[in-house]
Amino acid sequence: MLQEKTRSIRGVVRSKVDVKSWLAKTPTVSEARPAQCPACGSASRPVGEGLVLHGHGLRERQLWGPPELPGKPTIHIVRVRRYECQRCRAVTVVAPAETLTKRLYTAAAIGWALALYGLSLLSPKAVRHLVSPLRHWGARSAAGWQTLRRWAGAAAAGRLFACVGPMPEEWSARKVAARAATTLAGHALPSPEPPALEVLSFHGAALAR
Repeated sequence: MLQEKTRSIRGVVRSKVDVKSWLAKTPTVSEARPAQCPACGSASRPVGEGLVLHGHGLRERQLWGPPELPGKPTIHIVRVRRYECQRCRAVTVVAPAETLTKRLYTAAAIGWALALYGLSLLSPKAVRHLVSPLRHWGARSAAGWQTLRRWAGAAAAGRLFACVGPMPEEWSARKVAARAATTLAGHALPSPEPPALEVLSFHGAALAR
């Protein structure tokens, strides 16, 4: 049983390569290899020793949301790289920068959705139309978007982005979304003419850790 646990996948290591570049050319095993094992901390290429993180194949992963702004929300299939640690046997997945563990939507899409809801004050339905690649919804989803509220709840609990800390329980979903989006916007790269805060939230979320 212990052997199975140590070999389990330990979340996603977000590469510095964005999804657009990753789709154009999947990084090689060497290019995508992390500097260390995220499970045990062992260096992947210790000086004078053999490789610790070995390439462990590819797997397909879906990424939902607009790849850029302005842009149409899409579903991209990317081939992420897997590595196995020769010391603790943990398997690590390395994926594009916008990838979040156990979430279909990209970090950028989620950051933008929170900004549209919390800063632009759009309705959940309007946010869904701009961010989600799905166009057919059931009757229960016609007036809103539960996924957006789940993101706000995760952000309020400090479980969405590491840089977004927990917030008071009494805060509304919009207030939580606004605080999270503003924090993410602060991670966007500086530019001579900064775009709107909502756009900065999109770009900052892809870089935030």
